[in-house]
Amino acid sequence: MLWLATAELASSVSNAGALGVISPLAGMKKGEDPSKNLTKQIVKTNKLTQKPFGVNLPLDLPYVDVLIDTVLKEKVEIVITAAGNPCDYSTLLKRKGITLLHVVSNVRQAKNAQLCKVDGVIAEGVEAAAHIGLDELPLFSLLPQVADNVSVPVVAAGGIADARGLVAAMALGAEGVQLGTRFVAVEENIAHMNYKRAIVEADDADTVITCRKLIPTRSLKSSFSKRLIEYEKSDVTPKDLLDFIDYRSNRTAQIEGNMDDGEAYCGASAGLIKEIVPAAEVIQKLVEGYEHVLDTFF
Repeated sequence: MLWLATAELASSVSNAGALGVISPLAGMKKGEDPSKNLTKQIVKTNKLTQKPFGVNLPLDLPYVDVLIDTVLKEKVEIVITAAGNPCDYSTLLKRKGITLLHVVSNVRQAKNAQLCKVDGVIAEGVEAAAHIGLDELPLFSLLPQVADNVSVPVVAAGGIADARGLVAAMALGAEGVQLGTRFVAVEENIAHMNYKRAIVEADDADTVITCRKLIPTRSLKSSFSKRLIEYEKSDVTPKDLLDFIDYRSNRTAQIEGNMDDGEAYCGASAGLIKEIVPAAEVIQKLVEGYEHVLDTFF
């Protein structure tokens, strides 16, 4: 959701009772300053909702220090970090009273995050869209092991799109869930309609993992992913692969709608998503469906 999690989407989610999250690059034009864009998104979100919202900060971004400064300046209350060591920034963020969650993909990372004094961890399984953990652990195996090894709250992520996934995650030790792909196919998302339709039309086997020489990445099967897989099979270095992909290739598919020349990040939950609806409707169905599933099966 790096290019997609805008103020409009986050505020719609928060106003509906869940926690909306904005991305520093969401809605950003090519060549625009990420810090200025993040400031704009935070200010706009504060105007659109009085409810809590968070900011996602991938720690592997080369300008993450500047984004941290922006978050502190704008007095953001909730930050979610990923793709790095939360200890690098946790002391500073916690000292400012910020609630901090960190995305993990194995038990070791979860334990380390807890030592860094995070307020919670997001256990992300291999079913998730975009970058996934090197160990490629399925959520149903990862989640209970993380819950057994840390005392902070655990949020489940990867492959969840409806109330059945919510109930299952709670049964395995989660205290909440994070949904990504489901919130691409909503009315408030700025994603190109080609991308949204591709998710809605996808079946259970229509996603693929690529980039195992870099960071494993899940996206929709496409002519681009086929070319990428063939290229990976050749004698290429991680640098060659990175040059082939190009950092903006996911923007090509997700924002510009060119599904043949860019990565269309998509979780394995795509086969569960059948329509484009308002974000509030997704949340309403999660809440109402949760009670229905409990009444039906328990």
